[in-house]
Amino acid sequence: MDSNRSGRRRFLKHAAALAGLASGAVSSASGQSAGSEAQPKDVHIHGEPSRFATTLGSGRGVRLRLDHMTYYTPLQDSAGIITPASLHFMQTHSSRLPDIDPQQHRLTIHGMVDRPLSFSLEDLKRLPSVNRIYFVECHGNGSSTLHSTDDPKMGLPVQYIHGMTSCSEWTGVPLSVLLNEAGVQKGANWLVSEGADEGKFTHTLPLAKAMDDVIVAYAQNGEPVRPEQGYPMRLLVPGFEGPSSVKWLRHIKVVDQPYMTWNESMNHSIPRPDLGGKSRWYHFEMAPKSVITRPSGGLKIPGRGFYEITGLAWSGGGAIRKVEVSTDGGRSWKEANLQTPVLPKAHTRFTVDWAWDGEEAVLQSRCTDERGEVQPSLAELYRNWGITDVASQKTSRAIHINAIQPWRVDRDGSVHDAMFS
Repeated sequence: MDSNRSGRRRFLKHAAALAGLASGAVSSASGQSAGSEAQPKDVHIHGEPSRFATTLGSGRGVRLRLDHMTYYTPLQDSAGIITPASLHFMQTHSSRLPDIDPQQHRLTIHGMVDRPLSFSLEDLKRLPSVNRIYFVECHGNGSSTLHSTDDPKMGLPVQYIHGMTSCSEWTGVPLSVLLNEAGVQKGANWLVSEGADEGKFTHTLPLAKAMDDVIVAYAQNGEPVRPEQGYPMRLLVPGFEGPSSVKWLRHIKVVDQPYMTWNESMNHSIPRPDLGGKSRWYHFEMAPKSVITRPSGGLKIPGRGFYEITGLAWSGGGAIRKVEVSTDGGRSWKEANLQTPVLPKAHTRFTVDWAWDGEEAVLQSRCTDERGEVQPSLAELYRNWGITDVASQKTSRAIHINAIQPWRVDRDGSVHDAMFS
């Protein structure tokens, strides 16, 4: 009995001490909230990454011109296929982002329609919606000039060379729903879309594509589209080059011929030898492309042994059916594993096991889409374009580059861009 009483006394004494500590903690917390709004240094803010995480908080950016801003997705740190909204690449042809009040913003559909219509953000949210996972890629992603750029502000090579592609879940209204409501007139076959940015970015789109899978998106990855991505609403044109997906969307004009807008005819066209030195003004679908993201240029392998090679593949023509990886510069290939889900016009994550023996290696990937189209080498791509001297193109501006990307691994484990070497 004495032993039991003694044990109970020790328990109650210990419990009272704990209660006192808890009371002090509550009193301290309430005292802080009453006297100060400052958070203790060890308090974690909801939604913030771990302070030990290496992933960048936002896409690495650089202002290329006073009227032009670009932010690159850190592909080397990516996992899976969904790009966080804060890391989605951004390309804008204005000097600043529009600050749009959704209560004041309207999307008008006019031109060759029976009933010109005007939609607010709330109007769109009342209409039938869809959720779709699609990539968006800048038409200049992977351009030759980026391989010769040595700017520390732009991040690691895979980020600033290929980081103008991202993949998200988009929510919005099918554009076909809005066009059917407006009543497209006979003879109409093109659209001209305009944004609410200060440059009034304008782009044309075939009506057939608009009626197929285009979305007027107001949400991205479960939250409202962010200002960098076109808040309060944007076009999302699956599989087509990024400029087709006009942001801050405010006008859609239905017309009977393509409009040669300034950006299409002047800023987004490149002279090509296979066209006799002329430029192609209209570029639509993005061809099949893949890139190894780890190991990749700018990273370092710590030592010989097992590694998982991983990367992303995508195609504007549909789903990826196969990815092959070479560790010897293309002399031999091994089929990679495709992680699910494998979706049309979306990023696909691929992996392959690799045992590095410590010798020099050249890593590269090539993909094949559901139509059987295979990603070409740089030499094959330029041959198709009538370019015979590949080296001369190193500093040339080019668009729709989907060539195989080689990464050279040196014996010390450092990884380098080997596209032009």
